[in-house]
Amino acid sequence: MATHTVTNQAPPREGLDEFALDLPLAEGVRRHGASWAEAELSATGRLVGSAGFQHDAELANVHEPSLTAFDRWGRRLDEVEYHPSYHRVLGAAVAAGAHTAAWADPRPGAQVARAAHFLLFAQVEPGHACPVSMTHAVVPALQQFAPADLRAQWLPRLLSRDYSPDLIAGKPSALFGMAMTEKQGGSDVRANRTAAVPAADGSWILTGHKWFCSAPMSDGFLVLAQAPAGLSCFLVPRVLPDGSRNPFLIQRLKDKLGNRANASSEVEFDGTVGWLVGDEGRGVRTIIEMVNQTRLDCMLGTAAGMRQASAEAIWHAQHRAAFGAPLADQPAMTQVLADLAVETEAAIAASLRVAAAYEADAPVADEPLRRLATAVLKYWICKRGPGHAAEALECLGGNGYTEGFPLARRYREQPVMAVWEGSGNVIALDVLRAIAREPETADALLAEVRLAAGADARLDAHLDDTARLLHEAQRDPASAEAQAGARRLTEALAVALQGSLLVRSAPSAVADAFVASRVGPVRGFLYGATSARDAAAIVARHAGA
Repeated sequence: MATHTVTNQAPPREGLDEFALDLPLAEGVRRHGASWAEAELSATGRLVGSAGFQHDAELANVHEPSLTAFDRWGRRLDEVEYHPSYHRVLGAAVAAGAHTAAWADPRPGAQVARAAHFLLFAQVEPGHACPVSMTHAVVPALQQFAPADLRAQWLPRLLSRDYSPDLIAGKPSALFGMAMTEKQGGSDVRANRTAAVPAADGSWILTGHKWFCSAPMSDGFLVLAQAPAGLSCFLVPRVLPDGSRNPFLIQRLKDKLGNRANASSEVEFDGTVGWLVGDEGRGVRTIIEMVNQTRLDCMLGTAAGMRQASAEAIWHAQHRAAFGAPLADQPAMTQVLADLAVETEAAIAASLRVAAAYEADAPVADEPLRRLATAVLKYWICKRGPGHAAEALECLGGNGYTEGFPLARRYREQPVMAVWEGSGNVIALDVLRAIAREPETADALLAEVRLAAGADARLDAHLDDTARLLHEAQRDPASAEAQAGARRLTEALAVALQGSLLVRSAPSAVADAFVASRVGPVRGFLYGATSARDAAAIVARHAGA
């Protein structure tokens, strides 16, 4: 045999319909009233499953964005150059409506359909999902708080499915970002020092520095700055109405662990023009809806990464033999693959349920539910992502640890979702704040999880314990005991909600495996907690069989 004959290697996982193969996603789309979108989702599934799109995803991460601060004559440019592959990926996502289709056509199921598109694109290339997510998230903030002239100027552009990377006046489309974080405050945005003073024409002039500003080539940003009446929210465009560049001084690009295709930057405002959005002094209230929407997309982005990791691990194990049998048929590996699949299905089911709570026609009870469930699940799903990626990578052995396969990139990517829009303690303390100030949120979440009451005694016992923890925290949420236990409560609520959803909607093998391995004192791994037959059925389900 020739020394370079390649045998016992999995073929490329390409030329597939990623939507049709993802049974939990397809079932969730139908369950939440978005079956009308299946044809479009299959088109997206075939696109992201194509060899060309996957190659663009790889190129966009290999050829990272670069900053050109000045032109050769010394004039400020503050432009970030991306590889053409990044623009192809981002343009395809915008054309599919993964950014604002739910706002452009708010029919029943629109939020779930948009979430599914977002998940499919982020499954293959996560970096571009940042501006896509922020553009989706800014729409409700502008709809609710922006004055009429700003709404008229920006909303039609945000709802457009055209894409152009050029920073020019009169462009019919727009993408958005946000700039909140400063180096001295981090998540404590009330410590921000960026200052805003009113100008004679009704605009405001901003001076300050932002420590993190992602996607700095976006057309506009929501920015927090200190006005005379306190922390306020401003819309800051890159290009002013007269066609001139707004001072938006990109100091440097961040050298990040992951999310390499997307540029993140430090930005200085020096005489930068902005327009007030919402009431002066109420900046956090104004921007919080955008934050909640992006927290949902952190969940979806992590679920997308879990789906990619599970699918790649299963594909490899089905096509590679060791010790006389395909890896996927060997009981120890079957258990690992099933565990990856169960975690993925729980993340997808929970994320789509929360997306459904944001529908324009959602029941009244879904409003307090989404307030608490968004925080609870953002914490838990994003916290589970890195460990899930590491386990999937290990299934590929040495191949998984090399840059020629996508799971090395995914392993670096998953931690960012737990950091964006509030890291673990910030989110857990937000859960305490919600159940104390808005007790109806706790009632709504408990009502949701109790829809599965009586279906599984183990889950019922967990629900009772979780309700006890919640009520204890509500009695004195400011106490050291409540704050020290905030993570425990948040994790218990998340597992209760995921378990309830799976018991109600997933195949019995999936639901039983989740409850057996995750409920109670959260062990977090399936291994040996379900039968070999059920484990094989779970793996087959996530292979699309």
